[in-house]
Amino acid sequence: MNNGPALPPAPAAPRALAEEAHQRIISMIFEGVLKSGDLLQEAALGEVFGMSRTPVREAIKRLESEGLAVVEGRFTRVRTVTPADVEEVFFLRLELEPQAARFAVRLPPAQIDAMEAKVRKLMVSDPTVNDLHRQTDYEFHALLGREFGNSAVTQTIAALHRRTCVFDHTQVPERFLVGCQEHLDILDAVRSGNADTVEALLRVHLEHARDAVLNRLRRGGAA
Repeated sequence: MNNGPALPPAPAAPRALAEEAHQRIISMIFEGVLKSGDLLQEAALGEVFGMSRTPVREAIKRLESEGLAVVEGRFTRVRTVTPADVEEVFFLRLELEPQAARFAVRLPPAQIDAMEAKVRKLMVSDPTVNDLHRQTDYEFHALLGREFGNSAVTQTIAALHRRTCVFDHTQVPERFLVGCQEHLDILDAVRSGNADTVEALLRVHLEHARDAVLNRLRRGGAA
């Protein structure tokens, strides 16, 4: 039975296009296609990506909040992340997060179980759903610091996390499943009530993340 010509595929949702533009610009920065000081032009990038200026504009705004772009007068330019930047951010995270996470052993078992379920769901999810990965990772680290009870430290950790979350599994794919398993191991330590193990495992987790990011930057520089 002929139902007439096939309908064209539905256009991608604006949010999905902004997400795609965001990831593609990040890749261009890390691979050296866009260099420090280069202009981020909505029209030019939209033409390259085959999309309108609106999602590109949203992506650039997001890059500003993540520290990868800076506004200079009427122009927005690339601020390249350097190894020194990464070392600086992870130095602070390593000073704050493992100590704060010791108090996570006070968490109610139901909250630990709920986070474990989210991590396990993430491990079998569509790897292209970047928002799910970021949100789960953010919630995991926020949960670990919640029982510390210091709002200034909590806010600082969240700000530092935002500066490194651009290096998600799309940029360091080798960290995805490994990082999820490290999350599960940390949750097991929290459940057991062993604060020393929680601190040690989170420290190793952050060191592994830092090293993966530094290696990614070196590969981009070499390319």
